[in-house]
Amino acid sequence: MIQAPDLPGWAALIVALLVLAGATMTLIGSLGLLRFKTFYERVHPPTLGSTMGMALIVLGSIVCFSVLRARPSVHEILIGIFMTATTPIAFMLLARAALYRDRAEQGLEPRDGADRS
Repeated sequence: MIQAPDLPGWAALIVALLVLAGATMTLIGSLGLLRFKTFYERVHPPTLGSTMGMALIVLGSIVCFSVLRARPSVHEILIGIFMTATTPIAFMLLARAALYRDRAEQGLEPRDGADRS
C-alpha cells in the first residue's frame, strides 16, 4: 500500500529536497575515499558524510510520515540515534586496528593498554 499520492505537494517538495540533500552529503563523503591517499585520511570523510546524510534522510522521513498520519512521527529518531552512535565507533575501531597493524609491522611494541613494566 503506497500512500505517496496522499502527500501534499508542499510536503513532497520538502521531503524530496531533504532526501536529495542527504544523498548528496553521503556521496560527497564517499568521494573523500577517492581524494585522500592514506587509510587514516580516508576514515574521516565517510563518517561525516554518512552521518549528515543519514540525518537529512531521517528528517525527510519524519516530515513525510508526520504529514501522512497527521500526527508527529518520531520513531525514526531511533534510527538516527543508532546510526549516529555506531558509524563513528565503527570507523574509530577500524582506525585503531590499522594503527595496531602498522605498529606491529614496523616492529614497534603495539600498545594495547596493558601495563608491561
